[in-house]
Amino acid sequence: MTERATTNTNKHQSPAKRAWRRFRRNRLGFFSLVFFVVLVVLSLGAELISNDKPLLVKYQGELYVPMLHSYPETTFAGDFQTPTDYLDPFIQQKLSSDGNWAIHTINRYGPETLNYFAKSPNPSGPTAENWLGTDDRGRDLLAQLIYGFRVSVLFALALTAVGVVLGVVAGRCRDSLAARSIWHFSASSKSGGRCPSFTC
Repeated sequence: MTERATTNTNKHQSPAKRAWRRFRRNRLGFFSLVFFVVLVVLSLGAELISNDKPLLVKYQGELYVPMLHSYPETTFAGDFQTPTDYLDPFIQQKLSSDGNWAIHTINRYGPETLNYFAKSPNPSGPTAENWLGTDDRGRDLLAQLIYGFRVSVLFALALTAVGVVLGVVAGRCRDSLAARSIWHFSASSKSGGRCPSFTC
């Protein structure tokens, strides 16, 4: 009785819902999808996960948002008007003393950040600072992986969307041409005339 009720319920469901139910029963496929979606969502906020600029800085009673605005080094008692290098030990000391503080991302490097203060020569293996190591220029490999994953996924999704749109348009045009050919053939048959070669 239960199996019959389940069968009747499945019959009333749309093909998409039945396909989704079958997919949910595949644990490996379902959890792979969940894992992939989580990675995509995290990569969309890559700047909040891996960045060489702090999320928020409090220095001498003032709040700064380095991710939204570029501050010169002189803002934090530096000597130059160039953009602040927050990996500089001098700047880090200034931002951690006398009641000052900075909130950093989980990984303190961007994809193009050159670590001039690395303790080992480049390319280096995994360290406490660079979790996956650095390339031959001193760039953090984890940061490059996060940002590169986002570019790859967005490109693939955009390519898929364009392909679907072109496929739908092409299918629609083909159906329209087929319907028009059938109409011409039908009209020609009713009038007793000969069907043009391009419609037969």
